Amino acid sequence: MSDDIRQCILRRARGRLASDGAPGLSPDALADELSLTASEVREHFRTRDDLLTALIVDAYNASGAAMEEADTAAGKAGLEPGARLLAVARALRGWAAANLTEFSLIYGSPVPGYDAPPETVPPASRTPAVLARIVHDALVAGALRPPSRTLLAAPLIRDEAVAVFGQLPPAPYSELLERGIVLWSGLIGLLSFNVLSRTHDSVRDQAAFFDFGVAVAAEAVGLDVPLPG
Repeated sequence: MSDDIRQCILRRARGRLASDGAPGLSPDALADELSLTASEVREHFRTRDDLLTALIVDAYNASGAAMEEADTAAGKAGLEPGARLLAVARALRGWAAANLTEFSLIYGSPVPGYDAPPETVPPASRTPAVLARIVHDALVAGALRPPSRTLLAAPLIRDEAVAVFGQLPPAPYSELLERGIVLWSGLIGLLSFNVLSRTHDSVRDQAAFFDFGVAVAAEAVGLDVPLPG
């Protein structure tokens, strides 16, 4: 019963977030709307920030799960790394289009006065972990083209990112992790433009342009993404 109340509160909070934004989230206001006492709501979420954290964790987990499921299916189908990358990017795009409020919450403008706690980090890491796994598999399979030039005199990567990938890649792929972060950030930026209608005045086919953008971004790591003819 307690979990039912928690989920009911979160569903209403998502509705509030969509209609009023983060400033509209308030445990007391939600209590009134749900015919609950303030203490019943605060038993689960003491503050607005507690609500935001729960919504952020749920959004990261849902989007990460969509990508993981797509990659599992692509792997079972025997797809090459480039095709796997396209599959997971499309899965993230599908999730974002169906959940614009949640997508904007985790990838849009920061909420003033809110500092994400450490518990948001593991869910947020699911997206780059999927991308890292695909790039790593491509490296092992010899499916990556080496870069035309080396840009860094010394690594810029943190130990935490190395741990996600598994190791520092050898030359000539010594910049692969930094380039992978460029791929990740490029995917999120492309997605933001695509699902939030930033490219609708200049591009005829949004889905085709998204696929094209994924292929262009993948070139940063030397991965070829096959595009439909």
